[in-house]
Formats: sequence, structure tokens, C-alpha cells
Amino acid sequence: MRIGHGYDVHRLVPERKLILGGVEIPFELGLLGHSDADVLTHALMDALLGAAGLGDIGGAFPDSDPAYEGISSLLLLERVMGMLAGKGLRVGSADMTILCQRPKLAGYLPQIRALLAQYLGIPGDRVNVKATTEEGLGFTGRGEGVAAHAVVLLEEDGG
Repeated sequence: MRIGHGYDVHRLVPERKLILGGVEIPFELGLLGHSDADVLTHALMDALLGAAGLGDIGGAFPDSDPAYEGISSLLLLERVMGMLAGKGLRVGSADMTILCQRPKLAGYLPQIRALLAQYLGIPGDRVNVKATTEEGLGFTGRGEGVAAHAVVLLEEDGG
């Protein structure tokens, strides 16, 4: 078994979509980034790549490459899953936390969880997605950005 942790953060700005875990959340601000800036999926990919000893998403999908401009992070997640399969690894479980003052995300968490479970190829009860505010503290508390943490357990095929 292998454990990985991922963390990502993106700034909230006008005229961008807010996409978290592949789900578009209605909000007046969205996340700034080279891709779709899906901070949750980015943290998840970093955790997966880290657990597999494959570096991070910056190395796998550099923001200097125009091929990744505006790309769906779910498409990148599919590519990461292919990389894991190539190493004989599969996801055992994933636990994620979104740090976001607003909008309130509780109503979207079941959809995010189900979608990410589908992309990870595991049952929904092996994926957990939580959201929390930071009580007005720090950049997330001031509504300047959104951060996410992810922890994953990878298992070797046949193990």
C-alpha cells in the first residue's frame, strides 16, 4: 500500500467558472488557472502522483504547455489513472477537504463524490469529500481563493 497527500490553491476571480471535483458550482467568481483550475481535482491528482512516486501535476502537465490551457481537470485525472495502471497501482480510497468561505458547498458534495469515485474506478463509499470554511481567517476566509487537501491510499494490483 502507498499513501499520498496533495494540496492545491487557486485565486477566485471574476469571469471564470467555479469547478470543483469536475462539478460546475454556480457562483459569481471562479478559479484562476491555466487549466480549468479545479483545485480539488488538482489536489487529488497530486496525491495520486505522489503516492505512486510519479512527481506532481506541474511536472506531468506543465502550465507552460499550451496543450493544457483550459483543459478539463477530469481529462487530466483520466491520464493520471492511466499512469497508475501502468505501474500496477489502483486506488483503494480517497479523502478530500475543500477550504472555501463561500459559496456553501454542502449541497454539491454528493455529486462531486459520485463523479470522482467514477473517475477513480472505486465505489462511492471509498471516496469522501468534505468542505469547511476557515471562520473568516486567511486568504480562503477572506474569499480570495479556494484550497483543497487530498489523501489517497493506493494498492498494488493483486495485493
